[in-house]
Amino acid sequence: MDIEIRQHIPGENVEEFIQAGLDVFQYDPTWVAPLHFEMKNRLNPDKNPLFKRADVALFTAHQRGRIVGRCSATVDREYLRVHQDDTGFFGFFDTVHDVDVARSLLDKACRWLKLRGMKRVFGPVSLYFNDEVGCLIDGFEHAPNLMMAHSRRYQGALIEACGCEKEKDLLCWKYDVTIPLPKRAIKAWEDLQRLPEVRLRSIDVNNLESEMKNVMEIYNDGWEGKWGMVPALPDETKKIVQDMKLIIDPDVAFIADVNGQAAGMCITLPNLNEALTGLDGKLFNYGVPLGAARLLWRLKVRHPKSTRLMMLGLRKSIRQNVKRYGGLSAAMYVEVAKRGAAKGYQWGELSWTREDDAPINLGIRSMGAHVYKTYRVYKKAI
Repeated sequence: MDIEIRQHIPGENVEEFIQAGLDVFQYDPTWVAPLHFEMKNRLNPDKNPLFKRADVALFTAHQRGRIVGRCSATVDREYLRVHQDDTGFFGFFDTVHDVDVARSLLDKACRWLKLRGMKRVFGPVSLYFNDEVGCLIDGFEHAPNLMMAHSRRYQGALIEACGCEKEKDLLCWKYDVTIPLPKRAIKAWEDLQRLPEVRLRSIDVNNLESEMKNVMEIYNDGWEGKWGMVPALPDETKKIVQDMKLIIDPDVAFIADVNGQAAGMCITLPNLNEALTGLDGKLFNYGVPLGAARLLWRLKVRHPKSTRLMMLGLRKSIRQNVKRYGGLSAAMYVEVAKRGAAKGYQWGELSWTREDDAPINLGIRSMGAHVYKTYRVYKKAI
C-alpha cells in the first residue's frame, strides 16, 4: 500500500493541502478552483475566526512521490456547546479513486478526533457547519455554486467503504426566472404591499456591518434548534462583512422590516464561481494581475448570470404570527425572483435545505424550483 499520511499546521505548511485539491480535481471539467489566497486565509488561524472556537488538523496522503488525497478534522467547541453530542467533523475529503487512500486518511482524522474526546464523526464538513457541507452524490454535471462543495463521482462510495453511513441528505434547488410565478405566491406578495408596517428594502452596502449583524441575529434566532445549526459569533459576522464587500448585490439581497425593525432577510449573492472559471485559483500570472483583471471584468462588467440564495428566513416571533404574516416568506420568494429577473440573472440556486424539512421544501417546490443536486453528510462512530 505504501501510503504516507502527513499532518500540516494551519496557517503554516498548507501548500500541499491546497495542492491536493488541485491534483484530485484536475481532470474534472465542472470543478472550479477556489482562489489560492482565499484558501490560505481560510486555513490560517490569524485570518479565520473559526480557529478561536475550534481545533483543526489537516492531513495529506502521499503515494509513490505524489499527493493522492487530503482530509481535515475539526472539533468545533461552539457546535459541542449547542448540540452536546460529542461529534467531530472530517472535511475537505478529496482523494484519488483508491479505497486504501481514503481509509488511511479517514482513520487518521478519526484517531485525532477520538484523542480529543469525540465519539462520532460527521462529514464531509469543511471546516464547520457554516462552511461547505456534504459530499456531492447527484448533479455532478453541474459546476459548484458559490461557497458550495464539489466531489468526484466516486467519493461517496469511498466514504461508505470506510465504514460511514448516511446521516442526512441536503438538497440544492434550481430556479429559472422564466418559470411563471404561482398565483398564490403573487397574491401573498400583493397582500404584503398592503401591510403598512412591512417594508422590503435592499441591503445598505454603506452600512454593511450593521446590516449583517441584523442578518446573523435573524439567522441565529430563526434557525435555532435545527440540525447542524451553529450560531454565528461576532467575529464571524465581521469576517462575513469583509468577504461580502466585493460580491454583494443589493438588488437581490434585502431585509424585511416590520415596524422599523429587521424581522426577516433574503441573502442572495451573485455566483462568484462563474467569474472564477478558468483562472485555476490564480489572480497573478508571472507577477502580472491578469487573473485579477479578468475576475473584476466578469463581476462588474459582464456580470454573472446565476446566483445563490443562501438564506431566506424570519424571526420566530414573526413566523409564529401566522394570521398576520403567514404569507411573508412566499412574498419574499416572489420579491427576490422579480428582483433577479429585473437585474438580468437567468437562474438561481437555493441551497441548501435538509431533506426532511418538509415546509421549506414544499414552499420552494411551489415556486417552480426543482432539485438538481444532492449532497450527503455521513456519520461514523469512533
